Amino acid sequence: MSLAPAADRAYFAAFLDLRGKPGVVVGGGQVGALKAEALLRSGIRVTVIAPQACPRVAQLALVGALRLEKRRFQPGDLVGAEIAVAATSDPSVNEAVSAAARALRIPVNVADNGALSSFIMPSVVDRAPLQIAISSAGTAPVLARKVRTMIEAAVPFGIGRLAALIGKFRARSKQRFPDPEVRRRFWERVADKALAGHEVDLEAELSGPASAGGFVSLVGAGPGDPELLTLRALRVMQSASVVLYDHLVSPALVDLVRRDAERIYVGKEQDNHALPQGEINALMVRLALEGKRVVRLKGGDPFIFGRGGEEIEALLGKGIAFEVVPGITAAAGAAAYAGIPLTHRDYAHSCMFVTGHLKNGSAQLDWQALARPNQTVVVYMGVGALAQICRGLVEHGMPRAMPAALVEKATLQEQRVTEGTLATLPGLASGAKPPALLIVGEVVRLRAKLAWFGKKVTEKRGQEPFSRSVAKLDEKGS
Repeated sequence: MSLAPAADRAYFAAFLDLRGKPGVVVGGGQVGALKAEALLRSGIRVTVIAPQACPRVAQLALVGALRLEKRRFQPGDLVGAEIAVAATSDPSVNEAVSAAARALRIPVNVADNGALSSFIMPSVVDRAPLQIAISSAGTAPVLARKVRTMIEAAVPFGIGRLAALIGKFRARSKQRFPDPEVRRRFWERVADKALAGHEVDLEAELSGPASAGGFVSLVGAGPGDPELLTLRALRVMQSASVVLYDHLVSPALVDLVRRDAERIYVGKEQDNHALPQGEINALMVRLALEGKRVVRLKGGDPFIFGRGGEEIEALLGKGIAFEVVPGITAAAGAAAYAGIPLTHRDYAHSCMFVTGHLKNGSAQLDWQALARPNQTVVVYMGVGALAQICRGLVEHGMPRAMPAALVEKATLQEQRVTEGTLATLPGLASGAKPPALLIVGEVVRLRAKLAWFGKKVTEKRGQEPFSRSVAKLDEKGS
């Protein structure tokens, strides 16, 4: 195997400790001010050399944050410096700074000129003392900034305080837990509790008896499309040591789990339960008591027909710490992607969610409540009882012509919407298979105008899905 650097990976990623060390920024404009502030945040003693200075540089000099020398650059200005930055609009000055720095073997960065730079200043997500640096090796700084924005949204602001707290007690944790694996589990449990909003008393945790207790997260995986997963859910999945997932969780979502995590399928389908609910509860408890970081991954939202309450009761009974991460429930996802608003001031002032699975061969529902006017009814798990549900609504007062739609595989590319009325839908959707949701109400009429998701909308806008566009570029070798 060759260790020669690839052309696009030639940079060595590192974090340097330059606190208290001298650094020089040549250029007093806005770019120079940004570079100077980046150095100041790292504790560097900054000198700015420029004939003129922008208001920001002048202000930093006035308050004593940096030293400003209003003159032209001379090569000798870099003697004694440990880092140099060129940020002028004059190419000849930038070249002179680069040459002087290289002669003195000082790391140098020239703004927007990778050829003259010996290091790149990356886009940084700063959660001090935690820092995340993103670099495109100078090829696409705009893209690096976009990635930084994505990470900024994903990393909680309080994680910096947590990192500082962990650093304060790190030495004590090594004494308390000499075994690295035990220590790692301890800190994972502390991080899980803190990020879930629980108070953490590290003095008590490190002084009390050793605890093997793990942590459980009940996570809503959303309606199907992995991009509808919440940022919190993704973070939790990436920290899991074991994941228990349902049949409504797509393979693409399971792939987002930490690579070395154990994956256990516990799906429950009609008349086909991989594990009964009681055994799922027992498995979850056992794994947590072994000190595992357990994620219970459920389609939609854990508290909307997901039996999340039953599972939490099992955890509470054993004193196991847990959190609940909400997800987009299937009704919200299916309605949005089908172009059917669940409420509308002209058609529906309320919305009801019910389950329609058969019990003793019949759908046992509160028909009077469901048949009220000016509301939308969403039926989960009702494919097998579709004809009975439609007939029951009509028998209890809903018009036979009431609009109704069945949404199969909502939010996925395979999504299919069958639209009709209470009288016609059972025949139109006779071949439908779970997962599917039934939506009944006048709001279904709006689908003709509001439907947006699917091939026709994409073609009309002259756009292609991002993944397909990238694939075409890759085929061309671009």
